[in-house]
Amino acid sequence: MKISNNLVGLLNFITFLLSIPIVVAGVWLSKQGSTECEKFLDKPVIILGVFLMLVSLAGLIGACCRVSWLLWVYLLVMFLLIVVLFAFTIFAFVVTNKGAGKVLSGKGYKEYRLGDYSNWLQKRVNSTKNWNKIKSCLIDSKVCSTFHDKYVNDTITELYKENLSALQAGCCKPSDDCSFTYVSPINWNNNGTTSSSNPDCSEWANDAKVLCFNCQSCKAGLLDNIKSNWKKTAVVNIVFLIFLIIVYSVGCCAFRNTRRDNEYWKH
Repeated sequence: MKISNNLVGLLNFITFLLSIPIVVAGVWLSKQGSTECEKFLDKPVIILGVFLMLVSLAGLIGACCRVSWLLWVYLLVMFLLIVVLFAFTIFAFVVTNKGAGKVLSGKGYKEYRLGDYSNWLQKRVNSTKNWNKIKSCLIDSKVCSTFHDKYVNDTITELYKENLSALQAGCCKPSDDCSFTYVSPINWNNNGTTSSSNPDCSEWANDAKVLCFNCQSCKAGLLDNIKSNWKKTAVVNIVFLIFLIIVYSVGCCAFRNTRRDNEYWKH
């Protein structure tokens, strides 16, 4: 058997082994997930695991058993995967190219405005259905409870100097424009004298399940997180793309070898 066939077979055998824990993890999430946020990932994880399992089986059997049509299917799927991954990488760079937090004088954190981010991302978080699911996840993740516990002993001056994350600054405290009176990190009093036109001021509540989760700043903070994560993902995708192209090239060699061998045995 040719080297290219051996290599494709080995790579797909490893992929097949890796797909098993992915499927198991997806099934575990579907059984153990108690919140909508936890259950959100189970189906995509199971689908990904089954997809990898089937594709790796096609490549493994096709390369090792010299089944031409299975290798052809494998190469077709690989080609489509390369195209989709390339398109997503370009899309991720374009969508995350716009938007950044505003540096505040004398503050250790930034302020985030929803209008600074791409229209496509804004539409995703402005959808009531989408945002209710995201808000549920943010509450379940206890992002603001952790924020409160960490900075509960801070004075207002000390809190202003803290290096807060985008979600903490946008979802767990009112905007500085509101000029609310500080009591604790997630407890601020509205003195009724706020003259700010910022709509987030009317959205704030001291209820741990409300806070500023309906504020534009919270949505902007989430988008800043997404922007950062998508950029990292896009860089990883580039590396993965190079790997897929190499595997695809080796697969093409294996496919040619298999067809040549099959034609030889027919004669």
